[in-house]
Amino acid sequence: MSGRLFASPMFLGFDHLEQMLERASKGTSDGYPPYNIEQISPTALRITLAVAGFVMDDLQITQEDNQLVIRGRQTDDSQGRIFLHRGIAARQFQKAFVLAEGIEVGSAWLDNGLLHIDLLRPEPEVRVRRIEITQGRGGLGVSEIGVPKQRAPRVVRVIEEE
Repeated sequence: MSGRLFASPMFLGFDHLEQMLERASKGTSDGYPPYNIEQISPTALRITLAVAGFVMDDLQITQEDNQLVIRGRQTDDSQGRIFLHRGIAARQFQKAFVLAEGIEVGSAWLDNGLLHIDLLRPEPEVRVRRIEITQGRGGLGVSEIGVPKQRAPRVVRVIEEE
């Protein structure tokens, strides 16, 4: 078995998820800034990052595909100041969180050095589909070089059940 996370033949079509996990793991992993993730209701989560010293203009939150990316970049305001000890450094960071399908960013706010981001997880909708099996040859058809063959469209009945 290879070192791939979703190498099992039972995981079909998860290669995009593996790529997202790889992207998220490449983000900074030094633990800065510290953060909490809490469940605030059965359908809502909250990420809280400790970003003391950052103002709203120093922070950026984006959603890239199914990845929530939080970036912080402080401007260096030390010009003309003489530090006897500097323990609070102007430091940049990037944190990435992989979001499950359907999770949406609800709101974000900065309060007393804490950045809060609420995520909403809609109630899962249970769908059952019965796929009708037809006699004869079917499928999409793929040529020897992996390019789909052009075929006349087939009618397939999908029966939705409640």
